[in-house]
Parts: sequence; structure tokens; C-alpha cells
Amino acid sequence: MSDTSEEPRFTPEWLELREGADAAARATESLDPLHRHLRQLAKRPAKPSKPTAELTANPPAEQPAQDAAQEAAQPSAQRPAQNAPLVIRDLGCGTGSMGRWLAPRLDGPQHWILHDKDPALLALAVAHMPAQAADGSPVTVATEQGDIAGLTAADLAGTSLVTASALLDLLTRDEVDALAAACTQAGSAALFALSVAGLVEIAPPDPLDATIAASFDAHQRRTEHGRRLLGPDAVPATEEAFARHDATVFTYTAPWRLAAAESVLTAQWLRGWVGAAREQRPDLAPRAHAYLRRRLAEAAARELRVVVPHHDLLALPRSTGETS
Repeated sequence: MSDTSEEPRFTPEWLELREGADAAARATESLDPLHRHLRQLAKRPAKPSKPTAELTANPPAEQPAQDAAQEAAQPSAQRPAQNAPLVIRDLGCGTGSMGRWLAPRLDGPQHWILHDKDPALLALAVAHMPAQAADGSPVTVATEQGDIAGLTAADLAGTSLVTASALLDLLTRDEVDALAAACTQAGSAALFALSVAGLVEIAPPDPLDATIAASFDAHQRRTEHGRRLLGPDAVPATEEAFARHDATVFTYTAPWRLAAAESVLTAQWLRGWVGAAREQRPDLAPRAHAYLRRRLAEAAARELRVVVPHHDLLALPRSTGETS
């Protein structure tokens, strides 16, 4: 019998398993307007940023991130403007897959500030950050452990870019509004990747596909501890929020395309997808269990094809933004 237990969403193992699909899905079309914005930003005088301890990527694996802080580098506000690094904050960084994808695609020195609640994930992220940018410039890294929901414009002062992966759908409308306000008031660009969009496509089809999909989407929009999560409504809500704050907003499709080569990831994704649907509608349990067994057998036989839609969103301050 196939294992139908649900896969936890934020374990290092799950984040590692999905990293290849995430990298393939991220919209590279976002990079051209982002590059143009950052080049314009580099021509301006450096602004003071919130001081953070700077680490050189990659520190020894056995050295805790908090013990690797060095005093060798000056705060960016004290450097000559032409040598000031991009300051990039990765919210809910997990094991750091966004930094591994984006840092080597940007030119110039970069200082990444990784935010997460989980100290173990932060340590993994620091240990595996790239050491160099696309042009060979240095990449340094610092960490901030804690909740990202309360970040303000003052916290983001001096930040060139705020970025995150698979985050927006876990936020509420008020939290998205506050994040958009903080980014725009601080003059920071924002790149949010891989927000769920709903409408999963699976081949071959099964009569229960639509029921499971609808229940999963409802679960993504659930109220949790008094917070109404946005789920598949996250990108439209975020686009509206940034537009209200006079940012230029671009959205891009960024689907996972899972085929035979991704059968292990497909099986783990199925467990979580069906498990969430079953949690939302307990009356589905007997049919959902049988459905999951069928689908896992198809994945093991490398017969299953899945498209999981996501969207990427890029928001640029209007002063340097382009027409979307």
C-alpha cells in the first residue's frame, strides 16, 4: 500500500525537494525591469540602512550564524555610494532558495538580510548562500529571526529590494496592505515569487479532481487564529495594494510543471494537496483516501502530469518604475 501520510510544508527536506521546481518556475521575465531599476538606484547617493551584522557567505557549516558576525565591513551608509551594496531582504527565507536563485543573477555587491522564525532554517540558508554575484562581486549575508508581519518602513530603510517565495498566500489582506505600504514608503522594490493561483491541472483526469481542487483552494482561504488567509487571492490583492501606494506592478505566470522526472516531488505535493482538502472537508475523507492512493500509484508509475499555477509579482517605486 502507498504511504498516504501528509508531508509537512516547511521542513528542510520538503524545501530541498521543491527547490528545483521552484527555480524552473520563477519568471525570469521579471529580471529585466528589476535590473533596470537597480541600475538606476545605483546611480543615486546611498541612503542609511538599519545596521545589521554582516557575514561572509558561506561561513563554516559548524559555526552558528549568530557567532559568525564580523565587524570588518562598514554599514552601507558609511561607504562611498559607488561601492555601496544592494541591500536585499528575503522574508520567510526558509533554507535560502530565493537567494541561491537570485543573487547569481544580479550584478554588483549585495548584502542579503534573511528573515525567518526558525533558527535552524536560517543557519541552513546562511551556510548555502552564494559567495558571488553575477559579475563576481561579493555577496554578504546577515539574519534577523522573528515575525515578518510587523515590518515597517523604518525597518526597511536603505533596503534596495524586498523579496520572498511562497509567502503572500499565507498573509491576510491587512498584512499585505501593510507590507506594500512599508516597501513603497521605504523606496524599496519588491519581488514576490511563487504565490499559489489555484486551478491545478492533472493528467490523466480523475472524476474527483475538481472536488479536491475546490476544497484545497477553500483551505488556502481559511481563517486561522482569527486571520483570514488570502490563498489564491494573494497576488490580485497585493497588486491592488502596491498600486494604491503608487508603485508600478508587473505580474507573471510561474507554474510548476511536474512530469515523470519529478515523480517524487509530485507524490509529496499530492499528500499535502489532498491532506489540506480533507482537512477542509472531513466528509471527503473516504473518497479522498482512495483518490490519493490512485494518484500516488500513477505518480510511482511515472504516468502523472501536474501543472500547479503560481504567480510572481514585481513592484517598483513609481519614481523609477516603468509602465506595466
